[in-house]
Amino acid sequence: MGDFQLSQNDGVKEALLRSSEDFRQLVSEHQALDQKIRQLSSLAFLTDEQHFQEAFLKKRKLAIKDRIEAMVRRERSTASPPGS
Repeated sequence: MGDFQLSQNDGVKEALLRSSEDFRQLVSEHQALDQKIRQLSSLAFLTDEQHFQEAFLKKRKLAIKDRIEAMVRRERSTASPPGS
């Protein structure tokens, strides 16, 4: 899953994937951007436009990762009992 890892057995992320369409869409978009970036990175030569596109995709992917992590933090803070 690129930078977004579910392999850590994180119950919060798994719960969000089951319950939140917004979360699933963000994860899906993050994965699609990762794939596009990998495709561009595999090219031997990038045009100026491709360099621009690669930079744009990386910024978009990072912004989505930040939104995903914010949702996870918010869910953790509401799911954890007070004082823990």
